[in-house]
Amino acid sequence: MVIGRIRDWCAHFAERHQSEINFALLIVFYILYLVIGAGIFSAIELPYERELRQELKVTRQDFLSNNTCVSDAQLEELLARALEASNYGVSVLGNDTIRNWDFVSALFFTSTVLTTTGYGHSVPLSNVGKAFCIFYSLIGIPVTLFFLSAIVERLVELISRRPVSYFHRRWAMSRPKLAVIHATLLSIVMALFFIFIPAWIFLSLEKDWNFLESLYFCFISLTTIGLGDYVPGETHSKEDNPHPHLYRLAITVYLLLGLVCVLVVLETCYELPQLKLFRRRFYKEKVQELDSETTNIISHDQLSDQKPDPADKMATQLPVISSVSQQADTLRQNGTSTPYTPASGTTVNEKL
Repeated sequence: MVIGRIRDWCAHFAERHQSEINFALLIVFYILYLVIGAGIFSAIELPYERELRQELKVTRQDFLSNNTCVSDAQLEELLARALEASNYGVSVLGNDTIRNWDFVSALFFTSTVLTTTGYGHSVPLSNVGKAFCIFYSLIGIPVTLFFLSAIVERLVELISRRPVSYFHRRWAMSRPKLAVIHATLLSIVMALFFIFIPAWIFLSLEKDWNFLESLYFCFISLTTIGLGDYVPGETHSKEDNPHPHLYRLAITVYLLLGLVCVLVVLETCYELPQLKLFRRRFYKEKVQELDSETTNIISHDQLSDQKPDPADKMATQLPVISSVSQQADTLRQNGTSTPYTPASGTTVNEKL
């Protein structure tokens, strides 16, 4: 008896708080995803880190043993200074050929800042530059988001909504299924032209990169992760790249166009009716009521075939109107001369 009441109470509680339970499960799933990802990365990368540390330690000991005139303290000071300069984007390797703050490089830096990619390969060196970066980003990032949203909205209307509506009318195909097919094809085209093909191009231009590293750079850049471990043009010499400014300018254009295309694909997938229904599981009841149009859109195709024809319904409800000749014959048979009055269909049928 008690178990049955507890079971009924749990079922009633789960029914009333379904969205809150789903949201709590979503939080737990996300935390587990973070923990699992951290464990996998730690298991993969920790042995490589230990191996690299041991290799650097052996290299340092070999250098000190071969150069007895250099003390360990002097080498430590030199390495600390070199690492500090490297954190600011200034490298002691090829320091006379690479410039981080000419106009094209600064343009590349501003594009990575405003799109929140942030490779970290070059950062402001002065306090004035750091302060201006804060002020510039504070205004520029919201403007960039607004600019990208305006472009994406126009492109989604042109690339996604209109084609889906056209083929829905042309082929009489279900709109949700057609939207899934269109989103899948659009994702494949975007991945081909903005990830795989550019990866092959970077493979031929960057001599130290393999295909996986080129693919890794394209994906990390277009998803605005921007770890900064791979930046095109950082290891080029004048012989390998005679036009470094043009090369970096082309990379800037590629990153902006690729980011727009990624946002178009994400917005197209976000507007899928199936995803809208899935998101409703984590909303509150008021939000679910406001989003009831999604269910109407999905079930519209099914309900349209089941609705009766309004013309047939009107025809069954219209009364039978007798003709004037029928009323005149009735009056002559009764021998009355009452004036003409319209009779209802029920009365005429009873007399006949």
